[in-house]
Order: sequence, then structure tokens, then C-alpha cells
Amino acid sequence: MNLIEYVDSNGHERSVANLQDWVKRREEILENMQLVMGPVPGPEKKVPLEVEVHESEQLPGLTRSRISYASEKGHRVPAYLLVPDGLKGPAPALLSLHGTSGGKGRTAGVGKEYPLYTLEPAQRGYVTIAPDYVTLGDNLVDPIQMGYASGTMKGIWDHIRAVDVLESMPEVDGSRIGVLGLSLGGHNALFSAVFDERLKAAVTSSGFDSFFDYMDGDLTGWCQDRYMPRIRNVYGKDPAKMSFDFHEVVAAIAPRPVFVHAPLSDSNFKVESVRKCLKAAGAVYQLFDAEEDLVAIYPEGGHGFPPEAREQAYAFLDRVLTEDIS
Repeated sequence: MNLIEYVDSNGHERSVANLQDWVKRREEILENMQLVMGPVPGPEKKVPLEVEVHESEQLPGLTRSRISYASEKGHRVPAYLLVPDGLKGPAPALLSLHGTSGGKGRTAGVGKEYPLYTLEPAQRGYVTIAPDYVTLGDNLVDPIQMGYASGTMKGIWDHIRAVDVLESMPEVDGSRIGVLGLSLGGHNALFSAVFDERLKAAVTSSGFDSFFDYMDGDLTGWCQDRYMPRIRNVYGKDPAKMSFDFHEVVAAIAPRPVFVHAPLSDSNFKVESVRKCLKAAGAVYQLFDAEEDLVAIYPEGGHGFPPEAREQAYAFLDRVLTEDIS
């Protein structure tokens, strides 16, 4: 949990004394994440987005469209795109990532049961895009057969391309794009923010704890192809052998703002473990003199993203994406 240390090129442990040292430590974290997830594709993977609108509907104050975009050669990602009416200039935007129960019909406020954190921000003036995660909704492809080491990395790439879609839109201010997500989307919001620095803020709900604490150290749930099968195949599902953990993931986003919703009775992720991860990551935010930009709430409730927590998350995003950025 001590993030103010890093290993130099000679294998020696060094203290992080300044921001230049942290750059080296952060590089180490990103390298170690890719040992488990597989490498982030390079620009050679990009193809023209060729955004297609398949259907649209007018809702009060906004247009909601079902679209698809080319993520890479031979694969199009289905998504919802919500654009507020009456924008008077480029607006802030959000990449909205659903949980395992999401996908077509439940990603953008369409279903009755799924949280409305794609629709509600659009009602507040944000352009929002909600892609179907790999293996879910209409995005039914096998990431391993596509050459990825994990569904996690395929998801990261699809999300990077979703940010490309937002950046391509005249309605969007590319300097004010954030990401938010619940559960599966909660940890993928963090992963996406680590690997795409265009994401200026991240909100994660019910999305993580330390690998040591997850299900008392049983990492079986993380080993599916849609997640990271190397956790089983390379690391033997042993938290002590893992090359990264979530305190490092959060810290690697610093000094960009992060909001964490960790309910006290989450059945998936232990709240005390979340506190421990954020205490460790807080040392890095202190290094940047940005302690106020690592925010966490720990309300009553179980796994989910209830209205009260969403409202606090939106207020946070309003502050960092509309007030702090000119």
C-alpha cells in the first residue's frame, strides 16, 4: 500500500520525492496493469469511426440515438448517444459505463431497473455516450478470439474509441470529458481514465476493493474472459502474485478528480478495503496538492448507485467539468 516508492531500472527501490519520481512510479503501474490485461493497442489499431445512427427518439430536452462506431477493423461497437437540445456552444460530455446487467435497452435509461446515469446527466446538459461492453448487450464478440488478452483491455479500447466519437462532435468540448460507471462500469471507469488522459474526471460506484479483500481473496470472479483470465492462467488467482491493485489504479489517475461511491453493505466490494485503497492513493494526491479532488462517500445501502449518490456524483462532475475548467 506504500505508493511513495518505486523500482528503478536497476531493480532498486526508491522513494518518490517529487513529481518527476511519481512519473516513473506511474509508468511502473501502467506496465504492471498491462501484464494482467494485455497491452493497450497503439494508434495503428484505429480506423475511421464511421458513426452510424440506427434509430433516434426525441425525449424531453434531448435526443437519444442508438448508434454504432468502428472500434477497429471488422468490429463495430453499439452504443447510446444522448445530446441535449438547445446547446449554446460545445458542452461537457460523459462516457457512461454500465454494469453486468447493462447493455441494449438498459444502458441509457431505457430499462426500468437500471440506474439512469446516462439519461440524467444529459438532462443536465452533458452529451453522454454509453457503449455496450464487450460480451454484453449487442456487443457479443469474443475478446480472446479477437487477439486480446482480456475483455478488460478490449473494453478499454472500445471506450477510448467512444471518447474519439465524443471528440469528433461539434457539440462536445473535448477539454471537458469525464467518465462514470457502476460495478463492472465502475472499475472500467477507472481503467479507462488511467489509459486515456483525455478523461478529466472519473466517478466509480460499487466498483472495486483490493484484490486481497475481494471475496476474501478468492479472485475467481475476476477470471472470466470478459475480465482478466490471466489472473487465473498466469497468477493462479493469488492476490499476492498480482502485479497491480486498485490503490495503484486510483493513484495513477492523479491529479485528475475521482469520486468514489462505496456503500456500506456492498455484497461485492468491502467498504473498509475501499477506504484502505483510497488512503494509500491519497498520498499521491497530496503530492500533487490535490487532496480535495479525491472524494469518497460511504452511505448506507448495498451494491448499486442510488439516486442520492448519483446526485452527489453529478454535483462533483459539475464542479470539476463546468466550474474548474474554463
